[in-house]
Amino acid sequence: MKKIVVVVAVLVSLFVVGAVVAQTVSYNSGFQVQNLETNTANIVVSFYQQNGTVAASSAYTISGSSSRTFFPITDVAAGFNGSVVISSDRNVRAVNNLVGSGPANYFATTNGFQSGATSVSLPLIMCNNSGFDTWFNVQNAGSADANITINYVPGSNGTAQSETAVVKPGAAKTFDQKTGSSTRNCSTMADGTSKFIGSAKITSDQPIVAAVMQLNTGSFRVLMGYGGFTAGSPTVALPLVMANNSGFYTGMQIQNTGATTTTVTVDYSANTAGANNPTDETFSLAPGASKTILQSGPTPANGSINDWSTFGKYIGSATITNSANEPLVAIVNQVRASPALGNAYEGFDPATATNQASSPLIMANNSTYYTGIQVQNVDTGNVAVTISYGPNTAGSFAPAAETFTLTAGSSKTIIQNGSFPANGSTVNNWGTNKYIGSATITANGKVVAIVNQVSLSVSGDQFAAGDAFNY
Repeated sequence: MKKIVVVVAVLVSLFVVGAVVAQTVSYNSGFQVQNLETNTANIVVSFYQQNGTVAASSAYTISGSSSRTFFPITDVAAGFNGSVVISSDRNVRAVNNLVGSGPANYFATTNGFQSGATSVSLPLIMCNNSGFDTWFNVQNAGSADANITINYVPGSNGTAQSETAVVKPGAAKTFDQKTGSSTRNCSTMADGTSKFIGSAKITSDQPIVAAVMQLNTGSFRVLMGYGGFTAGSPTVALPLVMANNSGFYTGMQIQNTGATTTTVTVDYSANTAGANNPTDETFSLAPGASKTILQSGPTPANGSINDWSTFGKYIGSATITNSANEPLVAIVNQVRASPALGNAYEGFDPATATNQASSPLIMANNSTYYTGIQVQNVDTGNVAVTISYGPNTAGSFAPAAETFTLTAGSSKTIIQNGSFPANGSTVNNWGTNKYIGSATITANGKVVAIVNQVSLSVSGDQFAAGDAFNY
C-alpha cells in the first residue's frame, strides 16, 4: 500500500501542554483524508502512542475523488497523545485540524506529509515573546529508532541550545519551549531580554517530519500551526500577503538553511486591493539564521523598509529569491488584532509546483465555518485556472467550478461564503447552502495554493490555514 505520514500534534481531548505551568490548554483534533483518484481508496489508519505502541489500527474506504472526515475520533480513548500513519492503495492527502480550550478557544491546521527527511528546518521558534511560546512534535517516518538532535539558533533574541532524543518508528515526541516543560525551554534558551526568537534545525539518522504550534495564552490568544520543512529552495512563493485588510495583516519568517551568507529579496506582487504597491525588501541572511518582516506598523520596528502604518490596504503575494541560490524556507503568519485571530502557512518551492493541487477540506456554512482558497501563479506567463469541488458530504448543494486567469506571480482569492455577485470572488451563491467537501485545482501552468478556514461567529481564535497539495 502507498503510505502517507500525518503529523497529528495532539489527538483527542484531555492532553494538557506544559501541565506544570500556570496557563494550560487542552487539545482535541480531527483530520480529513482526500482520495485523489477515481477508484475507491482502501486505507488503514494507525494511531501511535509517544512510546511507539500502536494504540489502534482501523480500515476504512474513501470513494473516488472524495474525502472523509475523522472527527470526532473514536478509534482511541480520551487522553490519547500521539501521531497517525495512514496507508492507502490509492493516492491520498490529509490535513489535521487541532482545536484547543483553556484561557480561550483555539484552532490551527497542519498538513500530512508524504515522506520524511533526515534534516528538518523550523524557521520560527519562540518563548516568552509577547505571550508567544512554541511547541512542536517530531514524528519518526522511518523503520527503526530515530536518534534526533535539535539545534536552536537565536535570531533577534536568545541563546543557542541543543537537545537530543530517541523517537520510535511511527511515534512522535513533543518538545515544548515554555518555561517549566520537561524539554529544552525558556529557562535556558532566553537571553537578557528573557525571551527567545529564532529558528531550529533537527537532524536524524531516520527520516522524520515535524509540526510546530505557536501558542499565545496572554492577551493575544491565538494558535498558529505550520509544518517543518524537509528541504529548502532558492526561490520561495507566498500566495497571500496582506496589510491593513479589515484588520488582517501578515508576517513573514524567512530562514537560510544553506551554508553561506546570502542577500535575500522579497518581491511583492501588484496590489489587488488598491493603487499602492510595496517596495521590495532586500537584506542579508547568515547560514541558519532567520528574519521577521511584518506587514504592519512603521519601519523599522516591523523589520520592513515599508511603512505599512501609512500605506493603505494591500492584498497580494510575494516571491522570495536570494543572490547565492542558497536553500531558503519561509512561513507566513496571518493575524488580526481584534478579535484575536491567527494562523500560519508554509511557503512553496516553485520548482516542485505542478499544474494541479488538492485541498482535502473545503467548507461553506458549516456551523458558521467557511474557507477561502488563495491560488498563486508561479509560472513565467499567464495561467488559466479551474477550481473543481468534490462531492458534498453534508447535503445536496453542488458548487459550480471556478475559472479565472492569473498573470505571472499574481494570486486570487476565492471565498466559500456569501452570495454571488456580492461576495465578489466566486461564481457560486453560497448563501445558506451547507457544503463540506474537497477541491481540486487545475491549470495550464504551475500554481500553488493555500486554504484558510475561519468562523467569525464562534468565540476565540477560529482561524486556520493549510497548504494545498501539488501532485
